[in-house]
Amino acid sequence: MLIYLLRHGLTEYNAQKRYQGQRDIPLSPEGAAQLRKADFDPDVVYVTPLQRTSQTAKIVFPHAKLVVVDGLKEMCFGSFEGRNFIEMEHDPDYQAWVQANCESSCPDGERKEDFSNRICAAFSKLVDEALAEGKDRLVILAHGGTQMAAMERYGVPHQDYYRWCGPNAGGYVLDAKDWTQKHILTVIKTVQYTKSAAEENP
Repeated sequence: MLIYLLRHGLTEYNAQKRYQGQRDIPLSPEGAAQLRKADFDPDVVYVTPLQRTSQTAKIVFPHAKLVVVDGLKEMCFGSFEGRNFIEMEHDPDYQAWVQANCESSCPDGERKEDFSNRICAAFSKLVDEALAEGKDRLVILAHGGTQMAAMERYGVPHQDYYRWCGPNAGGYVLDAKDWTQKHILTVIKTVQYTKSAAEENP
């Protein structure tokens, strides 16, 4: 079985490098215009409750049924949400969090370990169910944090958490052949569902 683990398209917060987290920020007009239809039509795409994932899925996979999985939503960054690192460079809470490799709790937010455990529980349940049903493809369209948490734990070749954040509308195609025995997923290729410059400016 192949697993497509994808990130949503561009938002204004992405463009401004703001912590987005669980704020329900939509795709920007530019982000929506950049997207292109995928070269296959899955029956189902799993998304999160945050609209930027379903908005992306409706353009990239226009014929798919969208199924919302709450456990896959982005990390809650608490009081950091809506702000960027420049605005917080003198914030002692932010400085302490960065110095702890962003692994301590955000004020009013999630701790990285708790976030990763939440993501991996939801993700592994979808993989187990898809394999049990004999599916040949599983498509998940979520967030950069979703990718990082799942890939740090299950992705092969192994890489650090922060190396796994794909570009907007991009992500990984994974082979689940070793999932049942070893709980690992082998990266086959990366994909990105944005238009080329020629397509954007014909």
